Amino acid sequence: MNWLYKTPPLPCGRGSVTLLSLLLVTASCGYHVDGKGDTLPKTLTTIAIPPFANLTTRYKLTDRLPEAIAREFIGRTRYSVIGDTTQADAVLNGTIVTATAFPIISDPTLGRATAMQINITMGITLTERKTGKVLFTRPSFEMRQRYEISIDPQKYFEESDTALDRLCRDTAHSVVSAILVNF
Repeated sequence: MNWLYKTPPLPCGRGSVTLLSLLLVTASCGYHVDGKGDTLPKTLTTIAIPPFANLTTRYKLTDRLPEAIAREFIGRTRYSVIGDTTQADAVLNGTIVTATAFPIISDPTLGRATAMQINITMGITLTERKTGKVLFTRPSFEMRQRYEISIDPQKYFEESDTALDRLCRDTAHSVVSAILVNF
């Protein structure tokens, strides 16, 4: 008894080559390496990122988000980030619209939250300073971050500040990527 299954040879006709080519082309549509494109005008060399406006009670985000975005621009792009909005080629303005934190996991015996999630929604706009042309805008940019809360008071460590740092870093990466590929 022969246990090997013999596969039939692949057809080599013109139709199968066309089908294979079509499959390869459609499978690669929309693929890009994150943050490698740059759709901004080549004349831009400097970007100013002033503190964000804040419509929430989370005061730390107004400074942390612009700082994280500035670090991301410096680390990943050819642009210089400067503090003077009157001298920059472009200005990135932002508004933190919402910032909410809520429990996502609770200890049933203690009735306490053991994991939280923070969600922020912000609007961002990158404007060319000389012309006033909007180069990028996203009025509803949403990000979220989860963090744990220790239920043991002896080992309690407040992680919400660390979660805010992670949230800012992840948001900065997403914002710069979105701006570079204008997506």
